[in-house]
Amino acid sequence: MQTVIFHETIYGPIHSRRLGQSLGINLMPNDGKICSFDCLYCEAGFNAQGAGTDGLPTRNAVKHGLRRKFEQMQAAGEGLDVITFSGNGEPTLHPHFKEIVDDVLRLRDEFFPQAKVTVLSNATMAARPAVREALLKVDNAILKLDSAIPSTLRALNRPASAGVVPEGVIADLKSYGNRCIVQTIMVRGEYDGVRIDNTTERELTALREAYLQIAPREVMLYAIDRKTPAEHLEKVSHEELARIADFFRAAGLTVQIS
Repeated sequence: MQTVIFHETIYGPIHSRRLGQSLGINLMPNDGKICSFDCLYCEAGFNAQGAGTDGLPTRNAVKHGLRRKFEQMQAAGEGLDVITFSGNGEPTLHPHFKEIVDDVLRLRDEFFPQAKVTVLSNATMAARPAVREALLKVDNAILKLDSAIPSTLRALNRPASAGVVPEGVIADLKSYGNRCIVQTIMVRGEYDGVRIDNTTERELTALREAYLQIAPREVMLYAIDRKTPAEHLEKVSHEELARIADFFRAAGLTVQIS
């Protein structure tokens, strides 16, 4: 079974196809996964692998670990484009997410003031006041919306709460407007006998309407690039991504593909 891939709290830097030279921050356990979604395509594997035994890193552990890494990078003359909250699950689930974001912003300003702070989030916590306050402070709040159709969202993202529905996610993201980037993976395939495809005309039309309601700074489209825990998923080609992007751009949306 595919398992977690981030075994440190501070990892990298690695080259991100979307973000450049990126230093990662994993606020979830180093030996398990905790997430409010259980996406079929998640590179960190399914939630069924368990939360592990390490527990969540403390605020102080994140702060001191990041300072040490920044000092090492500066001494080595390394550059940095972005600091990215990502890892073995949903970063905004950490009880001290807001305080950690504040620490990271202060350290960024001290060591690499040109670097952007980015959060990759599934948006399930986006309405919580403390999470919202933190996300509005970072340079790039990249929030997920893979489908505006309830059955597809449930099948593809498999939210832990039955209360997570596209209408609610769209309403939450709408409150961020151009302060957020909406990220969507385009994918088709089959899991547990259920056919999943968010590239159909119906799906794309629903997504276009959702994006127009949200009015984000940008829509970020991407396709599978790594092994997925669900084996029968299909990578959408770059050419098809480009055609889908043009469909959204025709509505006046700013769209990036990767």
